[in-house]
Order: sequence, then C-alpha cells, then structure tokens
Amino acid sequence: MQIGPHAIDRSAWAWRATEENPFWCPDAAAALRWADYLDGVRKAGSSAGAVIEVVASGVPAGLGEPVYDKLDGDLARALMTINAVKGVEIGAGFAAAALRGEDNADEMRSVDGLLVFLSNNAGGILGGISTGQDIVARFAVKPTSSILQPMRTVDVDGNEVEIKLTAGTTPASASAPCRSARRWSPAS
Repeated sequence: MQIGPHAIDRSAWAWRATEENPFWCPDAAAALRWADYLDGVRKAGSSAGAVIEVVASGVPAGLGEPVYDKLDGDLARALMTINAVKGVEIGAGFAAAALRGEDNADEMRSVDGLLVFLSNNAGGILGGISTGQDIVARFAVKPTSSILQPMRTVDVDGNEVEIKLTAGTTPASASAPCRSARRWSPAS
C-alpha cells in the first residue's frame, strides 16, 4: 500500500475509494499523491517500486501443515514467483522484529463458546496453519531498471559502458542485451 516513498494512511481507509481511482487505493488522498509522484517519475524517465497488500478473508481454520508444507511458506513462495517481487511479509512481518513476545503474541479468548483472537500479528497463520482470521500479506515490487536514464554497465568484453534506453523501448526489448549478451554491443 505504497508507491515509492508514499504510503497510504490507514486511518483514511475507505473501500469505496478503490472504485474511484486507477490504483484501487483505499486512501483517496494517497491515490492523488501517487498520481502526481508517478507523473514526475515518468517525466524523469525513471521508475518506482511499490508495496502491495493482499487480504484473504473467509479462509477456514486448519489449512496448511506445521512442518514441510506450511501455509505461510506456500504463500511466500507464490508471491515471490511474481516478476520483480523482492520481499514478502505476512502479518506484522518485519515490524515483528521490533516487538516483544507479549506484544507480538496473538492472544485468544473464548466468547460465547467461540474462539476469538485479540490481534492478528501472525497474519492469520500460526505454526504454518490458518487460524480462520484474515490472511494478510504484503509484497514489495522493485522499480524496473529498464528506464530512460543512462545507466553504467559492462559489455561482453568487460568494458565499462553506458546504456540508455529510448522512448518506445519495452521492458522485454530492454532486457534483450541480458538474454543475448554475446551478440549485443553498445553500438547496436
């Protein structure tokens, strides 16, 4: 829920806003900041990264396994197969490193015979098994390096060169030098 350095304000969350902007962002003000930011990034010939949050509701308790086929491992593996994804968090994720055990624990109570969690720091997965809570995961997408800014690299002979893409170059054609480095040269 972030593009570049601009994160959403969770206190401004409004589901209806997702239908009113091209980012499907639940924070209307953040969506406007994102549009302005990305306009500047595009004009500069660069790119931006993002953090995307996925929430799965209605997942029944008990899915997964505690040792080899942990649900959180399967989820992380699936998200990491998406091109340009460089990080995955489930629940509190990296923020859990700053918490103490009593702050991170998802305590439980019985209310009218039903199991109730008091928090969801584990993101709906405890010990590799779903808890029945919402499963919450975030993943970070790196900015593409296929940009219009000149970048330093090395050619197939080990010579330091500068590469600059031109407008209209697609990410697929920009990566062609990497796929066929033996045939590519800065002059081509």
